[in-house]
Amino acid sequence: MKKFFFLLLAAFTFIGCSSDDDTIYDYIGTWSGTYAGSDKGVWNVVVASDGTVKGTMHSDVNNENYKIDGHLSDSGELNASLGLPADGEFRGNFDTDKKGSGSWTNEVPTPTRSGSWSGEKDKK
Repeated sequence: MKKFFFLLLAAFTFIGCSSDDDTIYDYIGTWSGTYAGSDKGVWNVVVASDGTVKGTMHSDVNNENYKIDGHLSDSGELNASLGLPADGEFRGNFDTDKKGSGSWTNEVPTPTRSGSWSGEKDKK
């Protein structure tokens, strides 16, 4: 009986000592914001439970939509391609305070455009 008790105690100790590390579950949902630089507009993405990120960047200057397609790590690092085919990058970080920021580049239409973006997780 003592061995069983110590086994349970050890199991609960390890379970209760989980770290406060971020997980992808902290980021699942819809994120949106604005971007600026040599183009400007709005963007929105959806983060899935497997870290897949899909969304759109809409240019106010060219009145065009550009596809955002990539992956978000458990720590909130976003690496995505921009355009179809992938003509640029949409990179940055989301944090557990539901804020995000980063940089973007797009080579089409020429000349190459670039800038920064910021946003937040939707409250829903």
